[in-house]
Amino acid sequence: MDHQLLCCEVEAIRRAHRDHNLINDRVLRAMLRAEETCAPSVSYFKCVQRDIVPSMRKIVATWMLEVCEEQKCEEEVFPLAMNYLDRFLSLEPLKKSRLQLLGATCMFVASKMKETVPLTAEKLCIYTDHSVRPEELLQMEMILVNKLKWNLAAMTPHDFIEHFLTKMPEAEENKQVIRKHAQTFVALCATDAKFISNPPSMVAAGSLVAAVQGLNLGSPNEFLTCYRLTHFFSRVIKCDPVSGGPGKDCLRACQEQIEALLEASLRQAQQNMDPKASEEEEEQEEETELACTPTDVRDVDI
Repeated sequence: MDHQLLCCEVEAIRRAHRDHNLINDRVLRAMLRAEETCAPSVSYFKCVQRDIVPSMRKIVATWMLEVCEEQKCEEEVFPLAMNYLDRFLSLEPLKKSRLQLLGATCMFVASKMKETVPLTAEKLCIYTDHSVRPEELLQMEMILVNKLKWNLAAMTPHDFIEHFLTKMPEAEENKQVIRKHAQTFVALCATDAKFISNPPSMVAAGSLVAAVQGLNLGSPNEFLTCYRLTHFFSRVIKCDPVSGGPGKDCLRACQEQIEALLEASLRQAQQNMDPKASEEEEEQEEETELACTPTDVRDVDI
């Protein structure tokens, strides 16, 4: 009896190569002008939404990020989906029971914009534990794109990272590591409502500076020092006082926010992995605080 060996190889999804002709100052200037046209309102929690609060946004954003990571989506999909979500919430009041539906719809549309093979409605409904039906998602898609006036090509921090990296006089192998870390910071920023007010270019610049600092690539005599990078990027994104901007302190503040967010995320991840260790750490902190209490506010028995 003849036996046939069938080899079923799954062809990898083909991604488009970066077009280096688009990485130039003229394109960057156009992007800096365009980023404000697709910016959400920072005050929608107070002015528009009654049921939705920042903690709910955090929960649905974390879920969206997990879906995008598990589906190995392009890096741009998640930040673009969050841009859609924030812009929609800036315009239309939403019941909290429909927030996951909106999140799934934003991923659905963003993947169509950025993916070679976009996410399907059926697959996204599975991730909602079937609390959303495909027809509901498709109906919400029409509501979303109409509310956004079909203006779906929004700028995200990822669009600026490559432009900024090309301006940095650094070895290509270092740039690859910096890029990966900066992309992680961008995704973290998209989950936190504090960064809604920051333009995508500033988040990208702050993420790159934070990545370089975290990787310890700089030295006092090199370009990659915190001060030099912050000053350099503040001039690139036109936020320096010479250009009529608020100054490099805003960029520095954004970078510090990113570093604080990363520290909080790592602490939260550690607590989730080892709850007992986190409790012991909290007890040690309380004991340390007590030990550091000045003697003039404690009863001292001699």
